[in-house]
Amino acid sequence: MMMKTKFCNGCNQQKIIWKNNKGNRYCKYCWNKIQSKNKPTNFNKLKPIPFSSSKRIKETKEYSKLREIYLNKHPMCEAAVSNCSLNASEIHHIKGRNSNYLLCETWIAVCRNCHDWIETHPKEATEIGYRKSKIK
Repeated sequence: MMMKTKFCNGCNQQKIIWKNNKGNRYCKYCWNKIQSKNKPTNFNKLKPIPFSSSKRIKETKEYSKLREIYLNKHPMCEAAVSNCSLNASEIHHIKGRNSNYLLCETWIAVCRNCHDWIETHPKEATEIGYRKSKIK
């Protein structure tokens, strides 16, 4: 099947018409050229995706205050499982952080060594009681 050619309004040459737009006929090349002019080219105006949601940022500020208070009340490591340094410097969330992020009842004060041990030995930590199901 042979395609008919007509004059393109963009380049004034006889070519196969790709697009009819507002009474004007354009070949594929001219139509793409027109379309590229209409597309936004400045990508610097796009907003970057934030690292945290505004809700999580507020929770983190509150968590920092609660964490400092908790660690002042519990200066000694509450786990003392592996090569313990005795001084608590971190908070371990027994039931995970998602919905229990701000619940002090699900926290224990731990040193870095004990926290690493709890995270790398989940089965043993669950048996001792330093990890619990997030569902219950």
